[in-house]
Amino acid sequence: MHPRPTTIGVLTPFLDGFYFNAVVRGIHEAVQRRGHRLVVVRATPELVEAPSLARDLVDGWIVVLSTDGIERLARAGVPLVTVSTCAPEAGCPTAMPDNVAGIRSAVSHLIEHGHRRIAFVGCLEQEDIRARLEGYKATLAERGIPFDPGLVFEAANNWLSGGQDAAAAILARRGDITAAVAGTDKNALGLMAALQAAGCRVPEDLAVTGFDDIAEAQWAAPPLTTVRQRFDGLGRLACELVLAQLAGEVVPPGPALAPTTFVQRRSCGCNALQGFLRAGDAAHDDDLGELLARQMVALLSPHALPPGTPPGSVWPGVARVIEGFTAAIEGAAPPPAVGIDDACQQAVRLTPDVESLMGIVRLLGRAFRRRRARRGEGVDGAAEDRVEDRVEEFLEQVRLSLMLARLDAEREFVGALGEVVRSDHEVSLALLGGTHEELRSLSWLDATSTIWSCLGLWEDPATRDRLVIAGTYSRDGSPTPPIGSVVPREAFPPAALLPPSSVGGPYLVSLLPIRTLQRDWGILATVGPRSLEIAGDEGSVAIWGALLSAALERDALMQSLSEQHASLQDAFERERALSAAVRALGCPLIPLVEGVLLVPLIGELDGERARQVLETVVEGVSRHGARCVLLDITGVPRVDAQVAHALQQTHGAAGLLGARVVLIGVRPEIAARLVALDIDLGDLTAHRALSSALDELARGGLRSPRAGRGDAGSPPEPRPGRRRGRA
Repeated sequence: MHPRPTTIGVLTPFLDGFYFNAVVRGIHEAVQRRGHRLVVVRATPELVEAPSLARDLVDGWIVVLSTDGIERLARAGVPLVTVSTCAPEAGCPTAMPDNVAGIRSAVSHLIEHGHRRIAFVGCLEQEDIRARLEGYKATLAERGIPFDPGLVFEAANNWLSGGQDAAAAILARRGDITAAVAGTDKNALGLMAALQAAGCRVPEDLAVTGFDDIAEAQWAAPPLTTVRQRFDGLGRLACELVLAQLAGEVVPPGPALAPTTFVQRRSCGCNALQGFLRAGDAAHDDDLGELLARQMVALLSPHALPPGTPPGSVWPGVARVIEGFTAAIEGAAPPPAVGIDDACQQAVRLTPDVESLMGIVRLLGRAFRRRRARRGEGVDGAAEDRVEDRVEEFLEQVRLSLMLARLDAEREFVGALGEVVRSDHEVSLALLGGTHEELRSLSWLDATSTIWSCLGLWEDPATRDRLVIAGTYSRDGSPTPPIGSVVPREAFPPAALLPPSSVGGPYLVSLLPIRTLQRDWGILATVGPRSLEIAGDEGSVAIWGALLSAALERDALMQSLSEQHASLQDAFERERALSAAVRALGCPLIPLVEGVLLVPLIGELDGERARQVLETVVEGVSRHGARCVLLDITGVPRVDAQVAHALQQTHGAAGLLGARVVLIGVRPEIAARLVALDIDLGDLTAHRALSSALDELARGGLRSPRAGRGDAGSPPEPRPGRRRGRA
């Protein structure tokens, strides 16, 4: 049996979005390089009751952002690292961006622009933002600017709306505040949009900087000056920290800082590219190619190129561009066009920023003009014109190649996004419209890039200690656990059955808790590639989980409704059988003593049964010569106007034959109902119980109409009815 591979676990509240996706990508890249396995759980330590989940699978944990309940995970004694949030109670290291240095560079830059009334906007609930606020305050103190608490505007969140909400307060102090440092790019972009909507110009009226350098920062109008942090770098740093612990190294608790870089764009009042080009104009170097290569790499790279580091180590294609530029100047044979295209594609992979990419062309053009200026007069004008034509042609080739490479990258992203939309649509249709069997067979994963999966439902939702395998999926033929088998939560998913491609390959293992507001159903384990990096924090995997949870809830509801329907159907059949039995009994006639008949009635009295009662009573009186009929309505569930009318008809018909009808079973609620309906039963005598009627009969108190009423020993019980209806 092969030994289990080293496995790193990640607990993250989200799997998608520019932050979470990039952090997971950095972790996965580091895990891949080491030939290990990555298991990502979409949850917080508290929600999954760590460390019991996947305990037998994971050797070390990385907790991203949300650390609620991390103490239990720390007590398990496994290597532990947090990302972006320190957890002193856990005593573990934390991978964090260098927030203080990053914000210091932004505030210092604004001060160098002459700003002194600089606002800070950020959501102070997050530790990163609080650290940036401290860096802001420290930088002001270093520059001799008093800190004004009134210039701190707390945002409700780290998103666009947080910055938009802060804009109103800043606009109210327009003229007093001349610049704003935002804790995140999203806050900065929301702030800029609200300021511009109110007629405030950025940067002319108010300069703005952000923090993060997300993709939208470069497309903003104006492009956003910001502090770049590499989210994937945070993930790689976190992975290195946990692997160091696994190797037995002593890693001190507390922050381990990832570098940040200040990125000048136009929202602060700078023309960063123009300044960069001017700095290049002032440089002199006999080796023009080496100087240009370093300058071009500096345009594309997120970090400064260390001295002695060859530019080709960052951008291998830079040498081919320099070769083409030199050939154009010297009139030599140019390099193949495919080489220039490859170099430009490499450049786009380094940065998607169009301004930086076009800066390469401008940098080459300025270098040529600087060379020509140094040559001065005395050169052959016609020859120099031919050189200029060749250089312009080459620059146009590079410009076109860069734009095509950028379009290819955008087309590739749009195509991948379209594939995600198509896949999500097919999954939605399958989960919301599929059968119970299709749902649990996980066949709907055919529409995704998942290669292996199993669904475990809690055997006992109260304890959540064991999972019953309810569905499995394998695209590549890897074995799956048997349906119906039971797996302890600490061993889910079974490590021995995970496909080999989940170790050191392009695939990662994801564990997605399946829950609704009403119920915690279980866990879906999948093996597949990382999700597409998009702007939102709820991508495909989260959508699958929500839809699967809803589908399981729907199935449970349908099963419950089916059981209720069966129960109601059974009750209906019993009621129908009882009704049939009652009708079969019809209207039984029981002679009690000479001259007295008992007619017990059970069930509803409709028109048909009323006629049956009338006919039975008339026939019985005639046949038995009865002087008294005891009509027992105890078993009649409801007495309304229709029933009262039937009783009056029966009483009248019996009276014509010289007999009297006495009602038995007139309960107080029935009497009250008759009074409420204003129903008069006339001279019908009523008794609550058969016993009282028999007692009066024994005393001779119940006689036929012919015998009169006044000679009875005691008066009959009062009859319900109009003005004399009492019970």
